[in-house]
Amino acid sequence: MKAKQVGAKQGLQWIVNGFYLFRCNPLIWIILCVSLLSIAVAFSYAQTIGQIIFTILSPVFMAGLMSGCKALEQDKELKIGHLFSGFQVNTMPLITLGGIYLVGQIIIISVAMLIGGDTLMDLLLEGKRVNENELKSVSGNMLSATLVVLALSVPLMMATWFAPLLIMFDRMSPFTAMRLSFFACLSNFIPLQIYAISLIILAIISSIPYGLGFFILIPTLFASIYASYKAIFVDISETE
Repeated sequence: MKAKQVGAKQGLQWIVNGFYLFRCNPLIWIILCVSLLSIAVAFSYAQTIGQIIFTILSPVFMAGLMSGCKALEQDKELKIGHLFSGFQVNTMPLITLGGIYLVGQIIIISVAMLIGGDTLMDLLLEGKRVNENELKSVSGNMLSATLVVLALSVPLMMATWFAPLLIMFDRMSPFTAMRLSFFACLSNFIPLQIYAISLIILAIISSIPYGLGFFILIPTLFASIYASYKAIFVDISETE
């Protein structure tokens, strides 16, 4: 398995292809996404522990949705059970990926808090009110902490963007999948930028009619991730 570099216009094509997969069975797609959101909300009631568990399991659910995309591509039926199919194939590597992502998030937040100082930590974690003088002193640290979060979060996101699919479909180990995902995103940075900007614009448009557009946009987003995976990654054995 190797990653190839694609043209900039592919960033838009992935969304179009994702919408096509959504259109194949919109009702089931909406049920799948609402179910995933309900699971996330249910875990959030357990506060920190629940959020940790959901973060670790997120790649498993993502892999399940991607298996549903593959089924549609092969003219098979999309089922609600696809959401949980990640618990049947390569589950432990997917959970390991979730654990690595969680550790990465913790490290990023810790570094940001270290740069921001105690005042920023109290402001973010406890909602503590600060006076005008304290706000002026913490604003510089807040900007520095924000830049550090962005600088560290982007590589982490790049490393985990395609990793669930590479683990699910190509039986890769978590670290191998993360490495390949990172370099695939790096070599396709321009189409991914166009993809991200297009999604932001679509999100703004989707929010206008009482947010109803998100019932289309969110499933299209998931399906577009599968479309980008199919466009970028090539099985070496098939090219020989």
